[in-house]
Amino acid sequence: MAAERIPLRQIKGVSAQKEQELHAFGIHSAMDLLEYYPFRYEDYRIRNLTEVKHGERITIQGTVTGVPVLQRYGRTKSRLTCKVTVDQWLVTCVWFNRQFLKDQLTTGRELIVTGKWDQGRMHLTVTDSEFADKESGRTGTLQPVYSVGGSITQKWIRKTIAQALVQYGAMIEEVLPGVLLDRHSLMPRREAIMRIHHPEDSEEGRAARKRLVYEELFLFQLKLHAFRSVNRERQDGVAHVIDNGTVLELAQSLPFELTDAQKKVINEIVHDMRQPYSMNRLLQGDVGSGKTVVAAIALYAAVKSGYQGALMVPTEILAEQHTRSLQRLFEPFGLQVDALTGGMKERKRRDVLAGLQMGVIDILIGTHALIQDGVDFRELGLVVIDEQHRFGVNQRSILRRKGMQPDVLTMTATPIPRTLAITAFGDMDISTIRERPKGRKPIKTYWVKHEMMDRILGFIRREVAAGRQAYVICPLIEESEKLDVQNAIDLHIQMQQAFPDLRVDLLHGRMTAAEKEQTMTAYSAGETHVLVSTTVIEVGVDVPNASLMIIMDAERFGLSQLHQLRGRVGRSDHQSYCVLVADPKSETGQERMKVMTETDDGFEVARRDLDLRGPGDFFGTKQSGLPEFRLADMVSDYGVLETARDDASELVSRADFWEAPQFARLRERLQQDQILESERLD
Repeated sequence: MAAERIPLRQIKGVSAQKEQELHAFGIHSAMDLLEYYPFRYEDYRIRNLTEVKHGERITIQGTVTGVPVLQRYGRTKSRLTCKVTVDQWLVTCVWFNRQFLKDQLTTGRELIVTGKWDQGRMHLTVTDSEFADKESGRTGTLQPVYSVGGSITQKWIRKTIAQALVQYGAMIEEVLPGVLLDRHSLMPRREAIMRIHHPEDSEEGRAARKRLVYEELFLFQLKLHAFRSVNRERQDGVAHVIDNGTVLELAQSLPFELTDAQKKVINEIVHDMRQPYSMNRLLQGDVGSGKTVVAAIALYAAVKSGYQGALMVPTEILAEQHTRSLQRLFEPFGLQVDALTGGMKERKRRDVLAGLQMGVIDILIGTHALIQDGVDFRELGLVVIDEQHRFGVNQRSILRRKGMQPDVLTMTATPIPRTLAITAFGDMDISTIRERPKGRKPIKTYWVKHEMMDRILGFIRREVAAGRQAYVICPLIEESEKLDVQNAIDLHIQMQQAFPDLRVDLLHGRMTAAEKEQTMTAYSAGETHVLVSTTVIEVGVDVPNASLMIIMDAERFGLSQLHQLRGRVGRSDHQSYCVLVADPKSETGQERMKVMTETDDGFEVARRDLDLRGPGDFFGTKQSGLPEFRLADMVSDYGVLETARDDASELVSRADFWEAPQFARLRERLQQDQILESERLD
């Protein structure tokens, strides 16, 4: 029996209660336990005091020299002090709440102590201690430290993993082919798992981690490349028949000229749409770079090829905006565009669904309402998903299944650093727009304190007097006792008082769909001078006349969100501005403000965001599809990630990968993960 199938109860020392607690940690089998790796080590190797630094956690060995002194503080707290001779030095060792040791600390007894070292006072605050004549087996070792909780203690998990290694270590199977082990000088899997739990020294621990990190990243990349390879070989997608003249006709009707970057990605998308396999492409570009018009051209090409198109967006405001703009764009060409949202009246909804089934509606735009039961397309050929990280993997796949393997184009205005792109989206082809539309000027960004509010109000009035409009954004809708931040309702009142002669509107997520649409329509038409809003306008809202973005309590927002909000202005040839009103207390908050004032390049902002937050929080959502690795870190292990990706790509493309015995274990892993159809492996 493989270790993957051995229940935890068969490990000596694991009771039914402990088994249930281990399940909460995602540990369900003996192999799961063996792959529950430590996140650091406690160093119990005895150090020489000439080599240690102030503030370090160290282990030293010496002889009890003085009489221990016990001081009590109340009934339960105490401080025990004792002099210990270590080589030629006299060290003061201090234990807290260990009064029972007083009688054991006899003069001349050998002692091993671990704790924080105070160089100036020759003082050690002891966290662990043992007598040399009663060694626990810890001294001289690197002890693994695991993530624990409840009744699962460090001592118990160490002992249980050691027992699992004794019972089932011999059953650990190699998954990597010898060619990769030799190429990268990696230790065998069984040895790596043994050593990562019990390294002889730091170098051995690093070598074990190197092997297991590579394996983790390689297996993930192998899944992505195998999925991509099989998807293309199936050739069961929609092979669109697209005439270049048709695409050119729409492009020439636009009131502006496409940038070279837009033309390049349109060519990439049209090339994919013509293929018999299902397109799976990610279009990423900075805010305001013109992704929507690229998506519109792709949808137009799909309709002209005889199919329907769908555009899924994260908010009803965005759905309504896209519907209006695409209706205007496609009206001269006779295309029927409609919307489907959760807030739609039932009669209108029935009409839309009927038109969709009959094929009268060419392009349907909507929120997650598009994936509900009863939404049936006559012949869906292209799915465009805007702000893809707002939708989970399951939501995206449901929409895809509403057609016969339609092409899928996902878009994001959160530029993704290459590190994350090749990991989270390795199964996709990636198109990137980095060029600004012609005539656009960089947005000037300033960071100010709340005391400068009078100057900010003057700034708003000057922009409005010049014929422009302003946004004022704050984090909350109503006052909160927990957060001392400006709220939208109070701020709206203040702005109305400051500008009694101007129209100041309010927009937030608790308004009805009709109220939101009415507010945005007035703002888009230039009837509203100042719009006070929460982050409901973060994505996609396009009002070219807006030139000023004021973000209150900006330290409450992440870098990506700040950049998205800033992208609501600067959408015409007028000079635009972003003012961050913030008084951040943390270094990270201050760094975010500095990044925003130093660059308006979304790709640079994303890179700095990744450095500040790490990969786990980059997207701000667990539904991003970003994998959670046991050991690997996509920032520090980026070099290994690229190597693993290249190795996986090379292996999948080999003719003998699908039948050679040396790759059988890898094929089994792919089949277990349902990446490949079973008949492909027979």
